[in-house]
Amino acid sequence: MSDKKISDHANPPWGRWEVLLEEPDYKVKRVTVLPGKRLSYQKHSKRNEHWSIISGRALVTVDGSETLLEAGQAIDIPKEAAHRVSNPGQFPLVFIEIQRGSYLGEDDIVRMEDDYGRS
Repeated sequence: MSDKKISDHANPPWGRWEVLLEEPDYKVKRVTVLPGKRLSYQKHSKRNEHWSIISGRALVTVDGSETLLEAGQAIDIPKEAAHRVSNPGQFPLVFIEIQRGSYLGEDDIVRMEDDYGRS
């Protein structure tokens, strides 16, 4: 049996994320984005991500291309791809993020654009 960690969470200005499950080679998060908010335009060098929309609407940008996703839809974010998610709706957006890669730390984020002054 593996050592499962279920303790990490944060409340950034755009909403909330919490780690549901963490293993050496993958991590599962529940991410909530408040109406009208968006995450930074960013990329990761050591992981890819899979986002599955649970509720709300997501406007996802990957390498400059935008896709509108509804509940029940999903998208893959390749390693090194510039990406962001926005909530264009009136209700919270909730999605499950599955990270896979050689390193899953929060410091594997290169922000190219951020509404909240984070670098």
